[in-house]
Parts: sequence; structure tokens; C-alpha cells
Amino acid sequence: MSFKLLKHRWQKITLIALLAMFGVTIIAALFANSYFAPKLADKIKAEVLKSSDSLYCINIGNTELHILRGTATLYDIKLSVDTSVYNLKKKQGTAPNSLYQLQVNRLVVSHMQLLKLYLKKELNIGRITLNAPEVEIGYHVNQPDTARKDNRTLWQKISKSLKLVNVGEIFLNDVKLKYKDYSGPKVAISKFKQLNLKATSMLIDSATQKDTSRFLFCKDITTELFNYSSKSANGLYNFKIKSVKLSTETSRLIITGLNLQPADHVKFFNTVKDDRFTLRIDSAIFNKFDYQNYREKHDLDVSKITLYKGFFEVYSNYNGKLQTTDRLVTFPNWAIRHAIKAKLNIDTLDLKNFAVTYKQLNKVPMKTGMICFNRINTRFLNLTNKAEKLQKNKIATANVSSYFMGKGKFNISFNFNLTDAAYSYSYKGYLGPIDMAEANPSLMPLSLVKITSGRVKSLDFNIHSTQKTSTGTVSLLYNNLQVDVLRKDYTKKSVITTLANTFILKHDNPDDGGNTPRLAKVAFIRPANFPFFKTVWQTILAGMKPCAGVGKTQEDKFNKQNADDARKEQEDLLKDAKKKKEEEDKKFKEALKKKNEEEKKKG
Repeated sequence: MSFKLLKHRWQKITLIALLAMFGVTIIAALFANSYFAPKLADKIKAEVLKSSDSLYCINIGNTELHILRGTATLYDIKLSVDTSVYNLKKKQGTAPNSLYQLQVNRLVVSHMQLLKLYLKKELNIGRITLNAPEVEIGYHVNQPDTARKDNRTLWQKISKSLKLVNVGEIFLNDVKLKYKDYSGPKVAISKFKQLNLKATSMLIDSATQKDTSRFLFCKDITTELFNYSSKSANGLYNFKIKSVKLSTETSRLIITGLNLQPADHVKFFNTVKDDRFTLRIDSAIFNKFDYQNYREKHDLDVSKITLYKGFFEVYSNYNGKLQTTDRLVTFPNWAIRHAIKAKLNIDTLDLKNFAVTYKQLNKVPMKTGMICFNRINTRFLNLTNKAEKLQKNKIATANVSSYFMGKGKFNISFNFNLTDAAYSYSYKGYLGPIDMAEANPSLMPLSLVKITSGRVKSLDFNIHSTQKTSTGTVSLLYNNLQVDVLRKDYTKKSVITTLANTFILKHDNPDDGGNTPRLAKVAFIRPANFPFFKTVWQTILAGMKPCAGVGKTQEDKFNKQNADDARKEQEDLLKDAKKKKEEEDKKFKEALKKKNEEEKKKG
């Protein structure tokens, strides 16, 4: 029964012909596979040399080609730089800033249209997959000559061999990336693992050869990095990022889980004399990020950056030496102009729901004071050092809203002149109603003063500054101010407290029964070793003191009385110690006398 279909002679002849054709096809395919596989490798090598102007060369260990399935597998691939060609290009001024090296054990190419490649010189590929490749990128500061000898596009260079290159998808999975930055005095090396890359719609033809909307001829390249971590050279900081994602189609960079964690303060301050910083940011979004400019020159050009839910802490180094150099370097308008070597242009920088804390140890009571601002929302505008941008607008602004010690509404706005030789800036702000005792976590450890009562109605200030001087007005309105002056164990100094509350401080502003509040005009000369934020604080404080009735005469009197009180306290301590020693000596002599008498009786 099984052979009834072949009972006619024509059926047998047909089957034999089909089998023969199939056999011939298989034999031809096997021959083509073995013949064209090395040809494919040679073709790739030639095209890499040609398209890179001999800068890059590629070696392929083995090639498997399956014509019927339209697949090719390449093994032991290594893309490397010809250093002699690179050095020659460097002398000619045509060397690129970035160099690439690639090593991969296996590359799989699928859904190739080989007939089109053979008949039309069009290379169409459905997918290219590279598993666990190792990539090394070296960044050098070269200035390519604009008048190059060969300004042809990549398509123009390969058009005689290939009229079109079209790849649907390119996948690089589990990439190991090493990035070497040669722009500084020492080579900075960064290593990345758990890096994935996906490129879509790669097209090289006459229409896309100058298409600026594509990156490396791809409609979109999406790069994802997971669980990146590194440690500072001195081992005092650990830096971690949960994920980084960049899409070239949307020009959007997203960073999540950024964490800069220092060592504990004892180890840190015993190792270095710098202040200790802590930083955490839940997420950061860069919109309209010019990734090509950053890749080529390391310039940062972003339309808008938004940082969400962050925490920043500064712990002043209690083992640090007193700064004697000019701290102008801490001024934002100085840093933008000089500290940032690359070109910078950020139209808008937003901080959403941040908290900032400052800590400082007073070694007299061995206690740490703390000032904190939370629920901070800030917008910076026009952060740039680009000359063409500064010609249009030379002022950078910052508008900050926050809560002082988590209680009082505090707003402040800054204007920074980015071109002025005097580094001029101005700021004005407002602190809303708050109990003065909320400042005790700072005042008690750092000033040995405790506010026992008092409420701020408002604090207003408007200051204009240069790197050397600050002038403006400060208004502090409050009621029922009372303080305790403390010893280092936080016990009250009764005499000096009475003096401060009775003769020095004004308990209200305006005075009880008065209508005109005290308004302070400030003229503060900045000591060269004062950093930016200390200058801002000392300027405002210089205006707050007169509003509280503390003029220079009262302050001198208070300081003298406080010094006298401290000296008297020290003298009392010495008298007590002397009296205690005399009593101990007396007891010792009596005990010795008693012992001698007992020995005489025994003798």
C-alpha cells in the first residue's frame, strides 16, 4: 500500500528528479558554504580597512556560513587600532579623539539576503548578535584638522563595493567595557559590567550618509548599564549607580540610584584634611542631551536636567588645618568659568525634594552642631561657560524654596555674573515664622548658646556682593527673645546669661510699644579664606546682630564678660583642685603617722 503512489513510471521519474535536484542543491550549498565563508571574512577585513582609512584592522578566527538559512557565525573576532597609522594621523592633525577596540568570541548574523548581496551589492541583515563582547574605548584630546584630505562619507568610501547596508537589529549583551581617559595628567580608567546595547534600523546609503538625526547610521541606539560601582583612589568613597539608560533617538539620559558614600568620619578625618561629603539621588533625567558632542569632546550640552529626591551632607573636617589660601575657588561663578575645563551649557537644572545638612564639631564641648534644610526645590538657569551663550546672557540664576530645620519656610534667590572680573553676585531671601529654639541643634554645640524663648516673625535680606565686599540690608522681626549662655557641659552660666538678657539683647523687634523696627545696613569685607556659603552666612549674621540690639560695643562687652567668666571658672577649678590635693596630702600624712605609731607599739 505504501508504494501505490509510485506505481506509475512518471511518478518515479518525478521523485528521482526532485531528489536529484535536492541533492545537487545541498551539495552546492555545502560547496558554497565552504567556498564563500573565507571570502566573507576577507571581505569584512577589506571593508574595515577601507572605511577606516586603514586606522582599524579586524581579525576573524573562523567563519561558518549557511546560505540556505541566511546565517553566518564568526568566531574569535578582534578589532584593533593600527598604532602606526594613528600616530601618522596624529602628526597630520587628522586623528580622532576616540579609539575603539573590540574582542568577541562569537558573532551571529541572521536573516541575510544573499541573493541581493550577490546580484545588487546590497547587504541586508535581519539581526546581528554579539554575546559577552569586551570593548575598550580610549579618549584622547586631539584637534582634527578641518581641511582633511579625505572628507568623503562612509557610504562614499564603500559605495563601489556595497550600494547599501541595512541591519534591522544589533544586540550586544553582557558587555565588558573599559574606558580610558587620556585627557588629564594621569590616565583615568573606568570599568563597566552588566552593560547592554541595542541598535535598530542601521542604514548606510546615499540618503542617510549625512542624516544628522541618526547616530552611527542607526535610528536609535539604546544603552543600559546596571549596578555600576567604583571606589576612590584613597578608598574613602564608594560610588554606586543602580542603572543608566541612554536613547539616541530621544536624546534622553536616565540615571537611577546614584549614591556617593564616604567612610565613617573618624577614619575619614584621620586620613585626609578635606571635608566629608555624602550624596544620594533617586533619579536624574537629562533631556535633549547632546551625546555626540559629549562623546567627541566631553562637552556637556543639555537642555534640561531634573534631579529627583536627593540628600547632600557636608561634614566639616575637625582635624583640618585653618585655610590660609583664597577660597574664591568655592564661588559658583568662578567654578563655572575655571574649574570646569570642558564646555558646559545647561539651560535648566531642577532639584526636586532635596535635603541638605551641614555638620561641624566643636572640640570644646566635643559636640556636633547641625543645620539642615529640607523639602528643597530649586531651579538653576543658564549654567554655561560657552562664549557665544554668554554674549546673549551673562547671568546665571538660582531660585530656592526650602524649610529651615524642617519648620520655617525659607526662600532665597541668587544672580551670578559669569563674565565679571570681580565675580559679582547678588541674593535676596525670606525666612517665615519659626520658633527660635529650632536653631538650638546648631547654636548649642557651636556657640554654647541656648535659646529658651523667642519667635521669628520674619527675616528679610537683600545683598549685593563681589569677591571682596558685600553690602545690603537685613531685617529681623521677632518677639520675646531669651537665651542661656552655656558651659561646655551645657550647664548655664548664670551671671553671663543675666548680662546677655538684661543689658545686651533686645527682646523684641520692633520694641514693645514701638512701631519702627530696627533695620540693619550691612557692609561686610570678606576675609580671603572664607568660602562662598560661609561668606553668605556671615554677611546675613552681620545684619542680624544689630537687629537683635547687639552692636560692636555690646558684643565687645559680652565677649569680655564671657572671657572674664571663663577665666574665673578656670580659677575656681584650680582652687578646687588645690584644695582637694591639700586634703589628700593631709589624709596621707595622718595615715602615715598612724601607721608609724602602730609599728612602735608592736616594737
